[in-house]
Amino acid sequence: MNSNLTPYQLDEIAWKHLSTLPYFRGMLRAVEHSLYARLELRAPILDIGAGDGNFADALGTGSHSLGIDPWYEPIREAAALGVYRLLVQAQGAALPVGDASFPCAISNSVLEHIMDVQPVLAEISRALTPDGVFYFAVPNHRFRTELWGCMVLRKLGLRGAAKRYSVLFNKIARHYNLDAPEVWTERLKRAGFAEVEHWNYFPLWAMRMLERGHAAGLPNLLWKKLFGKWVLFPSRKNPFLRYKRLRPLLDEPFCEDGTCTFFAARKRV
Repeated sequence: MNSNLTPYQLDEIAWKHLSTLPYFRGMLRAVEHSLYARLELRAPILDIGAGDGNFADALGTGSHSLGIDPWYEPIREAAALGVYRLLVQAQGAALPVGDASFPCAISNSVLEHIMDVQPVLAEISRALTPDGVFYFAVPNHRFRTELWGCMVLRKLGLRGAAKRYSVLFNKIARHYNLDAPEVWTERLKRAGFAEVEHWNYFPLWAMRMLERGHAAGLPNLLWKKLFGKWVLFPSRKNPFLRYKRLRPLLDEPFCEDGTCTFFAARKRV
């Protein structure tokens, strides 16, 4: 993975996301953007979970990508942005593409939301050329066990309440697959990937900041509904965007206590 991103490039990546998204979402997307920006992504790209197109727009990969998403509303938003070369509404377990069609596939914070993920991995493998690479990012097992709310409740001796809090938080977030890297590695190998590398990112303090930010971000939801923007006053000096606090996350993104994991899986030749 190429780490030669300049401070200016990292500043721009951080600002793209923190100025347009609630900070608790923007901080994570900025880190993920910086990971993909360190890679050589060979076109054409198969993008699993295109969503509303904002991430691909910021990353600059859309014009080289086929975007796949099962939901109509996000596809409609992405189409309005004009980001993707082509958009298709389809399930990840039934990709409307031929065998060995893409040298590269990406999926950002999507696979954790798919209940039966193994057929999706098999389909992505089928769609990749021999020696093709699949890059993806997912939250890991620490989102289940190390949430701030769980920590507080455990310290109060309320272990049952801590478990219920974890279940509720992840149900609201629609998280089905919060697994250790070893679990994902086994899934990928069953799907036909021979080489799997992974790196943890997004430290524990950042995950807990993101967790608490869901409540702090309620005004952003109101602004989005009223004005069509998540952030009304984008400024690096705006204390609510927390730019100075969050920008250093991009300098050294990988960490042992990372609560998310980035994977690079190469298809078996």
